[in-house]
Amino acid sequence: MKKLFLGLAIVAGSLAFAQETQTENTGPIKKEKQPIRFGIKAGGNSTYFSEQKLSLNNQKIGFHAGVLVNIPLSQKFSLQPEVLYNQLGAKSVISSTDVTTGATNVKTKSEYKTTMNYISVPLMVQMRPTEKFYVEAGPEFSYFVNGKNSGESTISTTTGGNTTTQTVSNSEDINKDNINKFNLGLGLGLGYDITQNLGINARYINSLTDMRNQKPEGTEPLNHRAFQLGLNYKF
Repeated sequence: MKKLFLGLAIVAGSLAFAQETQTENTGPIKKEKQPIRFGIKAGGNSTYFSEQKLSLNNQKIGFHAGVLVNIPLSQKFSLQPEVLYNQLGAKSVISSTDVTTGATNVKTKSEYKTTMNYISVPLMVQMRPTEKFYVEAGPEFSYFVNGKNSGESTISTTTGGNTTTQTVSNSEDINKDNINKFNLGLGLGLGYDITQNLGINARYINSLTDMRNQKPEGTEPLNHRAFQLGLNYKF
């Protein structure tokens, strides 16, 4: 996955640079760079852990929100640093289990969520094949703020055609001493400017850092995976 990200970013950058060089050398009109622009952005996150298989059952829904500055480097390239409040984590659902004893049937369904809040600083290099459309890639640096583990179990008991339902919930804060405070990720995305000020952006973040402060011997790294979809507004 990391090699794919790097390969796509290098290929995209090379093609764009070649196209821009040709345009500047042969084009009759040379356009000026756009000014530096500040903006805000917000949207939804769909996240899971690297040890999980990608499915709807383990996708935790969260959000991201923050500020950005877009710094044009040339006609085709720009640098966009951002500062975001970023919710990551995962969800797991244990399939319903049926237990029948005599005339009584008991069904149990449990759902567990891990919510981890970060301050994230993506540093995206954007390339524009067209005036309104762009692709982007770059690192994302994050700092862990706090988090919570929560669970909910629903127990349905059916006896003689009558059903009663009981829900049991629990929640606890994540011990910060167990979490790696700093996280490094690699992002790849694309975007479209709907108007001069309003745009839409989609991004995938692949974490490269084990989120645990100490990785147990013999285990695979535990990383974040995140899909982001949101809107941005540039002033």
